[in-house]
Amino acid sequence: MPEAASELSVRRRFLVLAICCMSLFIVGLDNTIVNVALPSIQRDLHTSVSGLQWTIDAYTLVLASLLMLSGSTGDRLGRRRTFQTGLVLFTLGSLLCSLSPSLSWLIGARMLQAVGGSMLNPVAMSIITNTFTDAKERARAIGVWGATVGVSMALGPVVGGLLVGSAGWQSIFWINIPIGIAALVLAGRFVPESKAAKARRVDPIGQLLVIGLLVTLTYGIIEAPGAGWLSGQTLGCFAAAAAMLAGLVGYESRRAEPLIDLRFFRSVPFSGATVIAVCGFSSLAGFLFLNTLYLQDALHFSALKAGVYTLPMAAMTVAFAPLSGRIVGARGPRLPLVVAGVTMSLSGLMLTGLSLTTPVWQLMIAYVLFGIGFGMLNAPITNTAVSGMPRSQAGVAAAVASTSRQVGQSLGVAVIGSVVTSAVHGSTTFTEASHTGWWITVGCGLAVLLLGILTTGGWAKGTAARNAARLIPEDVRTPISV
Repeated sequence: MPEAASELSVRRRFLVLAICCMSLFIVGLDNTIVNVALPSIQRDLHTSVSGLQWTIDAYTLVLASLLMLSGSTGDRLGRRRTFQTGLVLFTLGSLLCSLSPSLSWLIGARMLQAVGGSMLNPVAMSIITNTFTDAKERARAIGVWGATVGVSMALGPVVGGLLVGSAGWQSIFWINIPIGIAALVLAGRFVPESKAAKARRVDPIGQLLVIGLLVTLTYGIIEAPGAGWLSGQTLGCFAAAAAMLAGLVGYESRRAEPLIDLRFFRSVPFSGATVIAVCGFSSLAGFLFLNTLYLQDALHFSALKAGVYTLPMAAMTVAFAPLSGRIVGARGPRLPLVVAGVTMSLSGLMLTGLSLTTPVWQLMIAYVLFGIGFGMLNAPITNTAVSGMPRSQAGVAAAVASTSRQVGQSLGVAVIGSVVTSAVHGSTTFTEASHTGWWITVGCGLAVLLLGILTTGGWAKGTAARNAARLIPEDVRTPISV
């Protein structure tokens, strides 16, 4: 009987993991599936390039703004309850996106999706870390979790191409509805309710400062090509963002229970993982944005053909994401980060001379290299974010890592899209202007490489161990070890 009960417990734990990964899959898919539909959305809803940027960034900005609040809310009010609420909002938002008659409607529905999505990622990670109490099982579960991030985001352009080509851009949102309903029902049946022993209080001022910082910075960047980079509007947005950042650091450092616990950043691996996530996902966002417009607008490919062209990238990510999780579990995060930095940089470098006559084989090699790099990237980020943290803070720590991913995507689309748009003038075509954008992706890849080396050595690990001893004294005996 004890063995049977134990076996049932194991099956239930991994079913919980599957439910959490279902939620992550649809949230991650929606980060990238929209890219391949952008030309179709532009034609149907009559929008500009900046409108396309907002279609993506409305989603990622709301996610980035609310992830930390949602992580602590789950710890306080109940993780299963928060998780299920997120599934309802995300599924409803997906339905409204598919019915959008205008750009403003679509952007509003994307924001509702993101509110729900913000309740899924950090809360699901907290559910996983509290369900898998054995260190080895937890390492494997987090590896699967990290792999799901990469797989879902890599499959987005391929799945999007198939759906847009066969049923229109609205269909990219339909796929979320049955998955969201299934995850909602299964979560109610199998996911246990849990709360933190002592959850933090709400931090409304910190939350407003985070939202203001991200919105003013992104708005200033996206609208700069039209308003002028040195215009009063642009400089005012950047000044407001800087003021809010200073206010956030000053306020949060004095607060007993802050929205963002600045003590986390005393750990060099944690800080490094945060910056790596921003750089790596900026590179991904820029890669997908430029590649979609190149294939569909410059080469006049259909959405289906453009999606098929990205299949090598998706295949490599699917193959290397679980491999990265196993390597992290066995040897640590350095090797996957080095491979990610090298291959993503080489991929961007191959596209810095992109033209209308660039051979297919060159595109395919660049896509394969980027897929390998992105597949290697996610597991070490997730691993480092929660490693050494007290279990009661798992939701917040995971939320910081997830926030960094979303901030990276928002900035990637905003910066690269605006820089390239600004360079299109006179006889300069989009393809020629995109060269600057590809160089930015190269720089992001090199940053991943250098930070991957610097933040995974003995000194860096020592800072993580010392920081773990300072965090939540009552939890110091049960830090997360992965």
